[in-house]
Amino acid sequence: MTTPNNPGDPEYTDEQNQFPDQAEAAADAAADAAADAIRDGEEPLLDPTLEEDVDAALADVTPADPEPGVANDADAHSSLEEELAERTEDLQRVTAEYANYRRRTERERAATVALAKGQVVSTLLPVLDDLDLAQQHGDLEAGPLKSVRDKLVDALTGQSLEAFGTEGDPFDPEIHEAVQDLSSGEDKAVGTVLRKGYRFSDRVIRTAMVIITDPLPAAEAADGASTDAEGGEA
Repeated sequence: MTTPNNPGDPEYTDEQNQFPDQAEAAADAAADAAADAIRDGEEPLLDPTLEEDVDAALADVTPADPEPGVANDADAHSSLEEELAERTEDLQRVTAEYANYRRRTERERAATVALAKGQVVSTLLPVLDDLDLAQQHGDLEAGPLKSVRDKLVDALTGQSLEAFGTEGDPFDPEIHEAVQDLSSGEDKAVGTVLRKGYRFSDRVIRTAMVIITDPLPAAEAADGASTDAEGGEA
C-alpha cells in the first residue's frame, strides 16, 4: 500500500474515503467499544439518527391483510360452534325419528300378533258352540269331554277371549245380530241367545245372534240376575 504525501488531506481522513482495511478496522473498533460499554453497564454510543430512521421505516410498513379464506382464531371458534350445533341438531332429529320408528314398529308388531291370535281363536269358536250345545243337553255333566271343554275354555280365556250375549242385556246393534224382533216398544233387550258373541283383546271377533224382546220389569230382572249368579258358571 502506498503512503500518501499529505496524510492530512481530507481524501484520506474522511470516513467515506478511507481504504477498505481502514474502514474494516474502524468498524471492528466501534463494535469492540460498544461491547465494552455494555459489559460496563453503559449505553453503547450509537448514531442518534439510527433510531429515528428505524421508526420512520416502520411507520411506512402496513400490516399485511389476512389471506382470503384464512380465518382468525375467533372466526374459527365460531365456525366450530356452528358446525357442532348443526351436528347436534342432526343427531337429535335422527334419534327422534328412530324412537318414532321403534314405537310404530312395536304397535304394528303387536297388532299383527293380535290379528294372528284372533284368527286362530276364531277357528275354535265353532268347537265352543258345539260344546255349549252339549252342555245344554246335559252331555257335559261329567266325564272326559267335560274336562276337555273346561281346559279349552280356560286356555282361550287366558288369551283374553271373552264371551258376551246374555238374556236380559240391553240390545246393542253394534255387538248383537238380531234374527227376530218380538219387542213392542222403543226399548229392546236380548231375549233368546242363539249364538254367543266373543271379544278378543277388546275387539269383537263375532257378534251374538239373538232374538229381541221387551225389557223385563225391574223386579223380574233382579230375580233373574240373582238366579244366574247362583247357578251360572265362573
